[in-house]
Amino acid sequence: MSDSNTTDFTNPSTFILLGIPGLEAAYVWISIPFCTMYTIAILGNFTILFIVKMEPTLHGLMYYFLCMLAVFWFNSRETDFSACLTQMYFIHCFLAMESGIFVAMAFDHYVAICDPLRHSTTLTNPLVAKISLAVVLRGGMFILPYPFLARQWPYCRTNIIHHSYCEHMAVLKLACADIRVSSYYGLFLVFLVIGLDVFCIALSYTEILRAIFRLPTKEARLKTFGTCISHLCVILTFYIPALFSFLTHRFGHNVPLHFHILVANIYHLVPPMLNPVIYGVRTRQIRDRLLRLCGTCYS
Repeated sequence: MSDSNTTDFTNPSTFILLGIPGLEAAYVWISIPFCTMYTIAILGNFTILFIVKMEPTLHGLMYYFLCMLAVFWFNSRETDFSACLTQMYFIHCFLAMESGIFVAMAFDHYVAICDPLRHSTTLTNPLVAKISLAVVLRGGMFILPYPFLARQWPYCRTNIIHHSYCEHMAVLKLACADIRVSSYYGLFLVFLVIGLDVFCIALSYTEILRAIFRLPTKEARLKTFGTCISHLCVILTFYIPALFSFLTHRFGHNVPLHFHILVANIYHLVPPMLNPVIYGVRTRQIRDRLLRLCGTCYS
């Protein structure tokens, strides 16, 4: 019996990343700030890793989480199909891990400010190890269905991805099949992972603010709040663009594509760039160790 009414689809051997559609003429100028942020992220995060490793007094909870944040910034226009799915997995996996680290850091701030006398006994090294393992496993397991589901769909429309990297929904939109399972699972993760993390962070900082307002003097309140403001800045530069990008793929049909892609790149580049700048400059122990290291090099 003839199968003339059946079409066999095969996955493309490669995908072509289009970059930022509509801004091709400005690629040279766009590359300057992007490369600058990427360079700062590379040098700054490796500096934090080196300083924390070399300085025994920095082997504490907050600095362990800073090291984990420093690791999660790793991300030709043409990419192999399997390589694209691999990139998709690790990008979203690291984003989920980064979100988990922000929750852990918020919890650390909560204990340090609301119950400072029990900070060292509550947040012990074994507990830190368990939190770190939970953050890694959660990100790895929840994102694992992404590439497996994406691989099963037939891609018959085009192999050109209208994005600068292999973003989950940007790839799925090329499939000529009903991708609602993948789309709904991605939306489920947005609310389960990002939504739950934002709720936990908001809850922690609500209690932190209540504790700060109970402090007896204005100077004490400002000093304590200053220890949290850097963390809040990085959180906002991560979650606001991330949620905008995730939801725009599904509901923001009137958002210009070039603006959407620029925002998606911001939450990949800006938080890793801010980590060493904000935490390194504002954290006295890291700053003092860096100054001693620079003094040794020039002496």
